[in-house]
Amino acid sequence: QVQLVESGGGLVEPGGSLTLSCVASGTIAAINRMAWYRQTPGRQREWVAIQTGGGPINYIDSVKGRFTLSRDNAKSTGYLQMNSLKPEDTGVYYCRLIQGDNVYWGQGTQVTVSS
Repeated sequence: QVQLVESGGGLVEPGGSLTLSCVASGTIAAINRMAWYRQTPGRQREWVAIQTGGGPINYIDSVKGRFTLSRDNAKSTGYLQMNSLKPEDTGVYYCRLIQGDNVYWGQGTQVTVSS
């Protein structure tokens, strides 16, 4: 079993930055893939940044050039660096870890972009 805990969300003005963290605990395999999703009221959860099986990271068009997914495997932690934030980036952000046939989700962290 794997547990994921996100943190780092909050209220930020448009143009600001936030860094979300996702700490994994439990039985962490050497090979796994991380992704970040977000959900806004009335909309389906959408992927924001996905680490593919071969390693490259894909980003949804609306965040390309502004968001960066990174990992520190020694700390079992993933990050989502978010720059130049826009009001439409507001939502609950979730990290997801795929390990073998198992998919794990964190509880989410709220990001609000507003002046």
